[in-house]
Amino acid sequence: MLVVMKHSATDIQIIEVVDRLRQMGFRAERLPGSERTAIGIMGNVGYVDADAVAQYPGVKELIHVTKPYKLVSREFHPENTVILVGNVRIGEDFVVIAGPCAVESEAQLMEAAEGVKKAGARLLRGGAFKPRTGPYSFQGLGLEGLKLLAKARDLTGLPVVTELLSESDLEMVAEYADVIQIGARNMQNFELLKAVGKTQKPILLKRGMSARLEEFLLAAEYILNEGNPNVILCERGIRTFETATRNTLDLNIVPLIKELSHLPILVDPSHGTGIYSLVAPLSKAAKAVGADGLMIEVHPHPEEALSDGNQSLNLENFTQLMNEL
Repeated sequence: MLVVMKHSATDIQIIEVVDRLRQMGFRAERLPGSERTAIGIMGNVGYVDADAVAQYPGVKELIHVTKPYKLVSREFHPENTVILVGNVRIGEDFVVIAGPCAVESEAQLMEAAEGVKKAGARLLRGGAFKPRTGPYSFQGLGLEGLKLLAKARDLTGLPVVTELLSESDLEMVAEYADVIQIGARNMQNFELLKAVGKTQKPILLKRGMSARLEEFLLAAEYILNEGNPNVILCERGIRTFETATRNTLDLNIVPLIKELSHLPILVDPSHGTGIYSLVAPLSKAAKAVGADGLMIEVHPHPEEALSDGNQSLNLENFTQLMNEL
């Protein structure tokens, strides 16, 4: 439920409503906005006496939130959320995150970082810990990879995005990363979502490969419910019956999420297609349907990549795409 306050409501009246709701056993969160101040009621498994709440001084109306997710919904928060990462405003600017799938070596990462920055990328991506389908595939450099990402940030000034796989690594990853990525395989790792929700680090949450839109937004709800409002959604393709591409990039979800949620949403056409020649046209399509940005895999020498070389652009192709975008 959402308690909408009058424009004329005083701070004292708003505080009194919050206090009274909490005395009733509910979790009440103040949700300030440019057009209205509202109070979100959560934890109301049972009955809420709407008439009694409506009588509080300063209350304009009560709105029942119809979705199972509350904090991520546009009903609760009608204005777009803008997440600040360094001097980059995700949700306001069109932002491109680029870099290699995995950090392989210092030379590889520095060449990639300098190249994507020159082309216009605003953040650098790179995996230090890699979830791989097979146990014998390259799993990443771990702590050494994180240190190389930090060095690349010092060299280029680009904030870094890297994936977290385990709660046990959270403190270490948070020390080096500007944005913590929760990958598709962990989208419903609820304990991990709760853990990153207790930080204030921006979280890039990727859609699970078989996740419905509601499940995706409920995963984000876990993070916001722990007190971290800095969630960036990312569509990266879903698994369907089609085998011509690695995944099926679901661009429907972008404008639909814009209707349902205030959180920014990026698109990852690299994982969405798995084919480097499709990355450019799908990047343009993502921008056309209203995505807040892109996450693109770029490797100086894709033919030598230890992971995802088939879907990675080289620096020349990435530069051309950025000019076209």
